[in-house]
Amino acid sequence: MATMRPRAKGHPGYSETLPRTEQTAPLARRLAVTACATWGLSEEVAEAAALVMAELLSNAVRHAWGPSVRVVVDRPADDRVLVAVIDRAPHRTPELGAPGDGDTTGRGLVLVDALSDRWGYDLLGPHRNPWGKRVWAECHVKDDG
Repeated sequence: MATMRPRAKGHPGYSETLPRTEQTAPLARRLAVTACATWGLSEEVAEAAALVMAELLSNAVRHAWGPSVRVVVDRPADDRVLVAVIDRAPHRTPELGAPGDGDTTGRGLVLVDALSDRWGYDLLGPHRNPWGKRVWAECHVKDDG
């Protein structure tokens, strides 16, 4: 079940702990689409957020460990949507590659880079002994007005 994080002002954030499996991707995508719809954002923004979320989740499934991940959809400002996946593999950090034409993997972060305005990761826990990381991407929300 998704949790909502209320704020004194601004938009609420949403997050959910899900199994670290490929079958989780539709649930993570749905959280992104639902949050964007709740905020009154366009289908275009919702689909971009959902696709970025799916790619970040796919990387966590492939490269992290542990039974679960935390997926987050947030709106830190009126003009931005943030999606993130938190996993327990702090030393397996994402790297943007340049896959060749014949490669069957390695395009996820290329897609994240193309669809988002910026992306990155934060280590979580004590500086010398982090317990996990948050891989995130921010998308700019265009003002339709």
